[in-house]
Amino acid sequence: MKRRRGTEPEPGCLRAWAAHNRALVGRWTTARCGGETRQVRRKQRDEFRELLLSIRELPAALPALPLELTVLYNSLLFTVGASDSAIKEEAEGIRQGLLRVLEACGACGEDLGTEELWQKVLQEVTVEELQAPLHRLGALQAAWWLAACQLGNVAGLFRLLSTAEDPGRAHCREGQNELLSVIKAWRVPPEEASLPLVQSAKELKEILCTAAAFLQGLQELEAGNFPTALSLLQEAAGGFCSKKILAQIYTCLGCCTQRMGKPQTALQHLKRALRVDFQCLPALSHVAAVYHELGETDAEMQALTLLYEALGNNSSAAASSSPYFLMQTELLVHTPVLTSLLRHHHPSEVKYLLAHRCLQDGRVADAVEHYLDFLSVLQEGLQQQVPLDGSSVLPRIPEVFLEAASALEQAGRHQDAIALCEEVISRTTDLIPWVLQVEERLEQLECSLPGAGLAGGLLSQKESLCCLAWRAAGYLHQGWAWAKLGESKQAVTQFSRCLSDLLCVQLHGSGIKWTENLQAEAEVLQKIRLLSLIGRGTQFLELGRHKEALLDFQHCLQISPGDPAAASFLVQALWKLNRKQEAAAQWQKFSQGSSGKDGQQEGQGRPLPLYLVSYVEQAMFPHSEPLARSIQDYLGEAAQDTS
Repeated sequence: MKRRRGTEPEPGCLRAWAAHNRALVGRWTTARCGGETRQVRRKQRDEFRELLLSIRELPAALPALPLELTVLYNSLLFTVGASDSAIKEEAEGIRQGLLRVLEACGACGEDLGTEELWQKVLQEVTVEELQAPLHRLGALQAAWWLAACQLGNVAGLFRLLSTAEDPGRAHCREGQNELLSVIKAWRVPPEEASLPLVQSAKELKEILCTAAAFLQGLQELEAGNFPTALSLLQEAAGGFCSKKILAQIYTCLGCCTQRMGKPQTALQHLKRALRVDFQCLPALSHVAAVYHELGETDAEMQALTLLYEALGNNSSAAASSSPYFLMQTELLVHTPVLTSLLRHHHPSEVKYLLAHRCLQDGRVADAVEHYLDFLSVLQEGLQQQVPLDGSSVLPRIPEVFLEAASALEQAGRHQDAIALCEEVISRTTDLIPWVLQVEERLEQLECSLPGAGLAGGLLSQKESLCCLAWRAAGYLHQGWAWAKLGESKQAVTQFSRCLSDLLCVQLHGSGIKWTENLQAEAEVLQKIRLLSLIGRGTQFLELGRHKEALLDFQHCLQISPGDPAAASFLVQALWKLNRKQEAAAQWQKFSQGSSGKDGQQEGQGRPLPLYLVSYVEQAMFPHSEPLARSIQDYLGEAAQDTS
């Protein structure tokens, strides 16, 4: 390519510009050693921009281009460093630099895209003095493409850079990662003392290698290619980065190995992340999750407690990024999967997890304390503190209330449990249609209240069924609480209200197949109906209303044939009605079928909501052995009479 002849800057101007560049770089070196601030970076950025504008007041000329491209490189680095982000708009600065190079050589490329422009410049501009500045500018271009996850463009650019020097260097060996290979194959141009840089190209290359390995590792992790992800993340962990980013890489390694079924290895990576940067709190969250997977409840609780305390310690500062570099790995790695893995929980979310796990593990007193702490946060406006994008670990608020009521009831605080359930009932009452009819095909919601359902067909049904389940569960909780207080009549009233609520769902056909959207809600509603019938039946027995109890237990067995608790209570009701022969026959029938069915039924279906689990245990028949002995004695006497 021919050189364009035109107006060239005076030698004195070149020397003045070069001196100004050296002075600015020297000032930056001094500032970063003395603990520079963001304000210093912004001032430096503005001064480099002013210098660049001074140079560009004249037409592009080859003698000034090495200095101009160097000042552009420094200016763009300060633009990044002053904003702590790789700004896409700044890529236009690189494009203008390339066009200035073509202008000085008598060519143009205004109509070319960025990739084609780089190809034209690197293939056609052979001026030796421009090669090093162009290569450094190419590394910056690669950084912006990496930040945009345009990995193919990065690989193509480094192939061009390496081919321009040595056509054989850009070749990737089999089994190697192509992107990392071409970046590593790039020869960093030497830095000239007369044209100092605010960040060396060697440092930039190492940062690019680390970021490329990290980004690709995250992509493979998201795709489920765990061995490849592990290899790339390990490569990134050995790269050039701050403690903050290193802790994040170890956290991702922990998540990767956990998904590979290696929880102990995952713990090693996660603990290493915390050793590098204890304020990498997502690692602590993942530690708790791994201990949960291992069934190590004490260790899980300890991790959650530490996480809660760390989140509440506002004075703790996270490990800062390195102040010595303007371009850093953390500025180039922004992906949804990383955001998800490193999401910081709000303290209220961790408090809920503590309450939930304590209740699951039977630590009722601790569960009550945590639930009450959490409920107090609701008074402060939880919606303003917890993300509403679906990433929160919190369930719907009525479920939290019901779990808290279950904990209170198990702790013997029955009146408090009743009051909490009343809150759920009152808040969901206006949200439930009078009649909710679920057809076999579940095509639409039919309700007698105009506008009671939400728009959207199945979504409307699902929301209405959730509200119905919460209110029915509230009545169920109150029924069992009144029963524990010895108030059988009040208990019967609440159980009846629960069953009356469930009458608004009309299920046509016993073998109906619910769609997947509503299957979970259907199972919960059926379980609530079963538990409520058993609860009301037991209270009828307490009140001596044996016939009504019998009807409830018979209805239970229609809902859940072979249910051991319902079957045992049915036998007891028949026995109390002096229908001993029927009781004995039913007892024999269920005894013969229970040995093979009980174990199978326990593992079927989805896990029950935690707020129902304790009531499944309460609904178990408490007098199995005495009733069995009475029936066996009766059968023995009957056999003697027959003989």
